[in-house]
Amino acid sequence: MLTVAMCMALLGCLQAQELQGHVSIILLGATGDLARKYLWQGLFQLYLDEAGKGHSFSFHGAALTTTKQGQEFMAKVLESLSCPKDVAPGRCAELKDQFQRLSQYRQLKTSEDYVALSKDIEALVQREGREAGRIFYFSVPSFAYADIARSINSSCRPGPGAWLRVVLEKPFGHDHLSAQQLATELGSFFQEEEMYRVDHYLGKQAVAQILPFRDQNRKALDGLWNRHHVERVEIVMKETVDAEGRTSFYEEYGVIRDVLQNHLTEMLALVAMELPRNVSSAEAVLQHKLQAFQALRGLRKHNAVVGQYQAYREQVCSELHKLHSFHSLTPTFAGILVHIDNLRWEGVPFILMSGKALDERVGYVRILFKNRAHCAQSEKEWVTDQSPCLPRQVVFYIGHGELGGPAVLVSRNLFRPSLPSRSWKEMEGRPGLRLFGRPLSDYYAYSPVRERDAYSILIPHIFHGRKDSFITTENLLASWVFWTPLLDSLAHEVPRLYPGGAENGHLLDFEFSGSQVAFSQQQPEQLVPGPGSAPKPSDFQVLRATYRESPLVSAWPEELIAKLAHDIEATAVQAVRRFGQFHLALSGGSSPVVLFQQLATGHYGFPWAHTHLWLVDERCVPLWDPESNFRGLDTHLLQHVRVPYYNVHPMPVHLHQRLCAEEDRGAQAYAEEISALVTNSSFDLVLLGMGADGHTASLFPQSSTGLDGEPLVVLTRSPSQPHHRMSLSLPLINRARKVAVLVMGRLKREITMLVSRVGHEPRKWPISGVLPASGQLVWYMDYEAFLG
Repeated sequence: MLTVAMCMALLGCLQAQELQGHVSIILLGATGDLARKYLWQGLFQLYLDEAGKGHSFSFHGAALTTTKQGQEFMAKVLESLSCPKDVAPGRCAELKDQFQRLSQYRQLKTSEDYVALSKDIEALVQREGREAGRIFYFSVPSFAYADIARSINSSCRPGPGAWLRVVLEKPFGHDHLSAQQLATELGSFFQEEEMYRVDHYLGKQAVAQILPFRDQNRKALDGLWNRHHVERVEIVMKETVDAEGRTSFYEEYGVIRDVLQNHLTEMLALVAMELPRNVSSAEAVLQHKLQAFQALRGLRKHNAVVGQYQAYREQVCSELHKLHSFHSLTPTFAGILVHIDNLRWEGVPFILMSGKALDERVGYVRILFKNRAHCAQSEKEWVTDQSPCLPRQVVFYIGHGELGGPAVLVSRNLFRPSLPSRSWKEMEGRPGLRLFGRPLSDYYAYSPVRERDAYSILIPHIFHGRKDSFITTENLLASWVFWTPLLDSLAHEVPRLYPGGAENGHLLDFEFSGSQVAFSQQQPEQLVPGPGSAPKPSDFQVLRATYRESPLVSAWPEELIAKLAHDIEATAVQAVRRFGQFHLALSGGSSPVVLFQQLATGHYGFPWAHTHLWLVDERCVPLWDPESNFRGLDTHLLQHVRVPYYNVHPMPVHLHQRLCAEEDRGAQAYAEEISALVTNSSFDLVLLGMGADGHTASLFPQSSTGLDGEPLVVLTRSPSQPHHRMSLSLPLINRARKVAVLVMGRLKREITMLVSRVGHEPRKWPISGVLPASGQLVWYMDYEAFLG
């Protein structure tokens, strides 16, 4: 056994020696701000860490700047480099001198310049004996990526046996489509394992400690890190500075793209992901992180609040030479409520918040645990490390704020954490300092033995090939899939104006209920834009008129939904009084979602126990499919109210492991169920929508299916996917005691005008055939659909 062990150790040493050799690091954009502030210092730190361990290095600063200007710039930057405090001054001076001699500047503009660079590196390699690999660091705008990548791929790849690593800085696209296009373009030049996308927050010491902390404290956290014990998770990055000098970038990206889509989402994934058995396996970590992204519940406009500091518009006008009448809708503040649809985190709110011109500069991830205790003794008798009544929390404190630096905090009444003693130490007491409502003494508090800049951590990780500290293409696109729909829905949203700094007061405070987020305070009058600004919802009352000779209710969306919800509740109460039950048939799609949420959260007198819920139509997909109308009803309403399960009637589209097969007679079965339970097959209320082509339910133009005849429920075909549908027929809809048609959004303006002029032509416009024989039809339209 000893012989085998010695042989294995010898083999390992030989392999390690084979892997060593010359490493060339090319910093593209070497004269830029990022390079000056962080990257050259990070490269120097890499050299400090690796000098004398078998590799030789050369550092090439490259940019479009002329050779003379570039050399002068680099000389100043290299002279300003510093060593950690634990490096002796003499040793620091020696290593700094070595690093300066190994660093040179060159102009890279043409393909010939890249060929010359490669030849120079090959000459160095010949002197050193063997090439280990090359690192190209792209500290340049993303629009330049493709040309540089093409030149590297054609002229600057290392020879056989050596590795290539290209390092990319955000932004990685503007939305899912642009990110996909950029990824495809880069993928035509580089392999996935060659690309290292940097999110520098993954190099922040407190953030980099999240997974190791979870791993080293598995025993204590296994039973706590879930929906049964976690009340909420807060992921926050606040800045006091504004966007002055950067408005060109900010107008294009805004706070959500700048901070939330990347930094805060990455931190969310580190907290929420399932912990791999081996956290040192980059492949396992990245796979589990991807699964966390894929479990994120889709975002809608009601999941967000956005703001903009008041001086921003003037800064944009000044820097981008806009007219004084220009108004920007770019958010500089955002609060987002995120939910994760898996067993571990179901129902736990993850609150993401970031903004500029706020009252303090601070960043943290805070996991707040539920507290079910009630202590009989007064608070002065509570013992910090024993009392169950004190708040219980784990905080990864990224920096700045009251503490001034990174830290890990764990409430003393939770557990005593384990952290690596070589890199983290217990903090000394700081009397009078309070964090998250409690004195520092209430926490086990740890800070780094030596504070390090994020890039001085990430650049060595690139050198050692640690992919788990970087963003893969798959994870990047999963993040954009999550964020893009919200960004699209907020594109025309007017952000709340705030003065900035301490004057913000409680103006940006927000609260959440279920999945909805709203500012806690109403917008003060003085912060509303002056003359010529868009009208506010409060400027209008609910408008009552007629449309197609039936009652019309029109208002701004918020008031319209409130009115419709009130009317549905009144109808329900009246039906239960008269008949003992209320039969409500609901359409699917996006418009009713806000109504479902309103009914779920704001109508506590609704007689749910006596309500039967039916579907007007359904897509032929499994009921758990995201496309399913029943899935939307369940997510936004049924999970929040108490309807007896036997009063819920999904359409039977999935029978015998088949979808909407004629021979399964699903439509006939649903019709029979209606006939058996609903008196005269007359629903008390049917809620419909109107498509941009005039369809309603799943009754579509140019098809006679479901427009007349005896069948109460029919199978139809939609022009859009999924094509196959099940729907109530028009004769059944017209038997209802009341029909409400909800029409919302500017995209419905054209069909609204058209339908107002046509007669009874259901073959062309199925909605025109809706007219209850002995009931009432009421139209509910928001102002954009009605007035444009």
